[in-house]
Amino acid sequence: QVQLVESGGGLVQAGGSLRLSCTASGRTFSSYAMGWFRQAPGKEREFVAAISWSGGRTSYADSVKGRFTIARDNAKNTVYLQMNSLKPEDTAVYYCAARSTSYASVWSPSTVDYWGKGTLVTVSS
Repeated sequence: QVQLVESGGGLVQAGGSLRLSCTASGRTFSSYAMGWFRQAPGKEREFVAAISWSGGRTSYADSVKGRFTIARDNAKNTVYLQMNSLKPEDTAVYYCAARSTSYASVWSPSTVDYWGKGTLVTVSS
């Protein structure tokens, strides 16, 4: 079992930045590929970014490519999502996700093994 706790959400103006963190406890963090999803009001949960267990491989949704960066620190059991040049359409609840695999380039909600409870990001125009 893996427990995931997100932090770092909040209110920011368009063009601003936020860094989300997700700290894991339980089984060996470095055994899991980690990802971020988001869900806006009235919309389905969508993939944002993912990173391999070693941190050497990453993937991003086209909508955030070039603006968001995912990273991990296995010594701290933490994965980060640095979000720059934020837009109002980035407003959503952001969820941390874990998969029991070294890396996956394709993520969907049904492929996730563990979820955090989410942190709200609001981008004002």
